Amino acid sequence: MSEDLTSKQTNPKEIRLTDYRSPEYTTETVDLTFDIKDGNTEVRSKLHVKRCLDGVSELLLNGQDLELLSVVVDGRALSGNEYTVDSETLLIPELGAEHDIEIVTVIKPEENTALEGLYKSSQMYCTQCEAEGFRKITYYQDRPDVLARFTTTIIADTERYPTLLSNGNRMRSETRVDGRSAVTWQDPFPKPSYLFALVAGDLEMIEDTFTTMTGRSVTLQIFSEAHNIGQCDYAMDVLKRSMRWDEERFGREYDLDIFMIVAVEDFNMGAMENKGLNIFNTSCVLATPDTATDAAYQRVEAVVAHEYFHNWSGNRVTCRDWFQLSLKEGFTVFRDAEFSSDMNSRAVKRIEDVGFLRTIQFAEDGGPLAHPVRPSSYLEISNFYTTTIYEKGAEVVRMYDTLLGTQKFRAGTDLYFDRFDGSAVTTDDFADVMSEVGDKDLTQFKRWYDQAGTPLVKLVERYEDGELSLDIVQSCASSPKQDAKAPYHMPLLIGVLAPDGAPLSFYDLAVDSSEEVRSSADGDSLLIELRNEQASLNLSSFEAKPVVSFLRDFSAPIRVDYARPDDELAFLVEHDVNGFVRWDALQSLWVAYFSGASELDLAQLIGKLGEQATSNEDAEQLQLIAMMLNVPEMSYLFEALGEFEVDTLLRQRDAVIGTIALENVDIWAALYEQYFADGAFQPDAKGMAQRGLKNAAFAYHVRNLRGSELVSTVQRHYQGADNLTDRRAALKAALTEPDFPVEARTDLLTDFYDKWRNEALVVDLWFNLQAQSPVLTLDEIKALEEHPAFDMKNPNRARALFSVFGMLNHSRFHAIDGSGYKYLADAIARLDALNPQIAARLSAPLTLWRRYDPVRQERMRDALSTLTTADSMSKDLYEVVTKALDN
Repeated sequence: MSEDLTSKQTNPKEIRLTDYRSPEYTTETVDLTFDIKDGNTEVRSKLHVKRCLDGVSELLLNGQDLELLSVVVDGRALSGNEYTVDSETLLIPELGAEHDIEIVTVIKPEENTALEGLYKSSQMYCTQCEAEGFRKITYYQDRPDVLARFTTTIIADTERYPTLLSNGNRMRSETRVDGRSAVTWQDPFPKPSYLFALVAGDLEMIEDTFTTMTGRSVTLQIFSEAHNIGQCDYAMDVLKRSMRWDEERFGREYDLDIFMIVAVEDFNMGAMENKGLNIFNTSCVLATPDTATDAAYQRVEAVVAHEYFHNWSGNRVTCRDWFQLSLKEGFTVFRDAEFSSDMNSRAVKRIEDVGFLRTIQFAEDGGPLAHPVRPSSYLEISNFYTTTIYEKGAEVVRMYDTLLGTQKFRAGTDLYFDRFDGSAVTTDDFADVMSEVGDKDLTQFKRWYDQAGTPLVKLVERYEDGELSLDIVQSCASSPKQDAKAPYHMPLLIGVLAPDGAPLSFYDLAVDSSEEVRSSADGDSLLIELRNEQASLNLSSFEAKPVVSFLRDFSAPIRVDYARPDDELAFLVEHDVNGFVRWDALQSLWVAYFSGASELDLAQLIGKLGEQATSNEDAEQLQLIAMMLNVPEMSYLFEALGEFEVDTLLRQRDAVIGTIALENVDIWAALYEQYFADGAFQPDAKGMAQRGLKNAAFAYHVRNLRGSELVSTVQRHYQGADNLTDRRAALKAALTEPDFPVEARTDLLTDFYDKWRNEALVVDLWFNLQAQSPVLTLDEIKALEEHPAFDMKNPNRARALFSVFGMLNHSRFHAIDGSGYKYLADAIARLDALNPQIAARLSAPLTLWRRYDPVRQERMRDALSTLTTADSMSKDLYEVVTKALDN
């Protein structure tokens, strides 16, 4: 750690899982009154507390950035010497077994740029309390294992804030003679403080109803500011589908009489599952053809479902402490992925998730910020809302499903919800239920929770006289604070194909595995349970050498080292019945190509896929082909390749895209024209498949054009679009093709902004596309900060510029002079003073400095080090920077 950082930052206290202690007191009921006025809000909190452990007499409450007005215990006001208060706690000593405590505080939501606790977004007040935001509202036991029943009264100016919402059911309302209204809400279910929610504003609403499987009618309401209300219908449709799906797939029925969603333009996260009152970033709830791309529609579908599913996996059963965060998040990500798979294409959804996992989570697992799914310690819990907790955590849940089978897994979730309803539990509790129902020893499996890093599985294949042998070895590289890793218990799903491409049934084969491997056959797939470092599998009764279809559906979150001939991988691309393996085989070919280990004509292979799309009408297959037409993104290649040089890899990738475009010129022109006029926009699988193919073909097609033909084709695509997905493709072409004239590019960007300047999410996309453009200079990208529409205090806008630049603009971010690194570090420093959570998350690209060449390593490290010279640094950023520099 640098001396500058040590001297300017008091080392935050490390929180350890091993130090967990049950609460000495618990809070049973909370009666909150919010008196909202300009400049300050008075919060009156009435708590009924009860001692849990004998021999204790002190109550410790958390608090931050609060002005304390009074403390009353059992009706008696305490004097200042009868309690102790500091910047983070309020300690009340000499208490008995049970008390009523009333605390009055004053907060300033208008000055809360960190967007934690109660803050003001535009003309609306709203809350974000996960993980530790409630302590910025009032003094409280702000920990997830204290569950209380909340009653909330909100008082505000009637004309300016006619909509006053909180958790649970609306109990009463009144309009007072002073022009102010008071509304009281009561949540009948005990919950931790992180699930508390409040909204006060002048909002419009759409309303619908849902009839549950037991015949109850639930009122559904989505609120937003008036200018956004017309974009909420799709979210309502998703919500109703989510509720029905959760009943059918998991047997979970909604438990209140009303479910509400509020769309907020200033929000750090995607959304929040507060009991009965979900608060959403507008980017995860608003969707119309003109304001949301296909990817945005899919995100709305996934996030609305995710937050609704939390009602059981997170709310009714919550986590005991923040080390168990993946208990609710990983489980719920698995649930929303299954929902999206059932609504669309299972193979395509799996590929999307694995692509994200390999690009982002594998990098996290292999970098200085690597941590287990269940961390052992942290400095700032906000830094652990990571892809490891969410996406890798979901993979762990998926492995339970694979190991137990869907029927037993469902029985396990039923028992989990029934046994722990109303409780705060741990990942061990979840694992133990699965072990009990599945009648399976999962002791070793729990290592997935405790060991960081991505396991590597190496296979060596031999075939002779009708017998196929696979030698399997697993290992896992060291990571911070974990040098040696014990073997994992992992499910490996495989298939075998005949030389003609037909899948072979394992019922017709002899399976012989070593004692270290347990296997079970199910038609054309074989499940191997790998437990030891080394194992072997023998399959016999083949008439000819088969082709192995390995790791079907990505059955375990691992890296694979499996040396195979190019023609065998190309065979899988063409013939495998498992969509994931088809895509994965192609990715293996791409990695081999960019590492110089393959000479296969990939341009021809991609052309064949494009040709297949001209005659195929199956929406799922078309979606799969559309995904496979694209050359892997640079971020994916960075993580997949062991050694590379950024500029060389950029040139190689650009060159091969040009080759694919040129050698298949007729295919791209035909495919583009076939789907150019594909009917009215529909946000379904068929519509998304057609747009995916059209825009993939368009991107290759314009690579073959120059001059006026290039400009006119891009303009035709832009002007003929009836949706944002196609407009985005046109703008991206103008911002990617180096031969596209500057004046024509400026005209397109100006026209787009002028037409959609009042749609915040569309303007975010306008910033996003320019931030990732390789043809704009760094000075031009910097100048975007001066645009009147840029607001650093808005998380969506900050991410659209700074995060996109660091994650996607590899040409400018990785400039050899270090200017891109310096620019991002400067933005992070400025953001840290406003919103520490966002600042810490934006620093992720800089933390991966070890993967690059020595010159870039030095300059990235220098950029990180500049952050340590600031006069002050948030705890959020401090943890990220120190780990990145020291580990």
